[in-house]
Amino acid sequence: MRPIIIGIAGGSGSGKTTVALRVAEQFVKRKVVILHHDSYYRNRPELTLEERGKLNYDHPDSFENELLVQQLQELRSGKSVEQPIYSYERHLREDRTLTVGPANVIFVEGIQVLAVPEVRALMDIKLYVDCEADERLVRRILRDIHERGRSVHSVLEQYQGTVRPMQLQFVEPSKRYADLVIPRGGHNDVAIDLIVSKTREILTRMETESETGER
Repeated sequence: MRPIIIGIAGGSGSGKTTVALRVAEQFVKRKVVILHHDSYYRNRPELTLEERGKLNYDHPDSFENELLVQQLQELRSGKSVEQPIYSYERHLREDRTLTVGPANVIFVEGIQVLAVPEVRALMDIKLYVDCEADERLVRRILRDIHERGRSVHSVLEQYQGTVRPMQLQFVEPSKRYADLVIPRGGHNDVAIDLIVSKTREILTRMETESETGER
């Protein structure tokens, strides 16, 4: 039986990972994995650290989507993959990788996952987490300061220079591809319940089709 792939998009700091974790906790007897689009930032070792720091990391082309598509297809066929590990401090991939899969449920989350047609085409369920811009900005500032060692000034400079423009140009428009738009993110219990129910329904149907095929 092939796994179900659930895509979760939304602005930076909207709560995408929280939604994935809340749904995943309802499938403790299944193998669940989460692929973060940020892990697939293009590796640019030919650039200096300063040059890499000036790149636009919020544009769809900043991701190695070819690799993500390839690994999603491998996971879909029941294999495991070696997911890249990205260092935000050095803006480079680590030499080591993370073994992921096989899995029954695969979440792929990131600001641009619905904006890339080849990635979107592999999804069984497409979600968009909606959140007010000021709340997303506050969350991003707190996260980048505490988890990535950045200053408030650098976070705001990046927000004004690339995050907000790319949000308006690519992320917000990708909302139209979503099967469900989720206000309040992981705090929206009704939406979480709907996603869990639909995921169970698809998994049950796939299991039935798999058993019927084997007979």
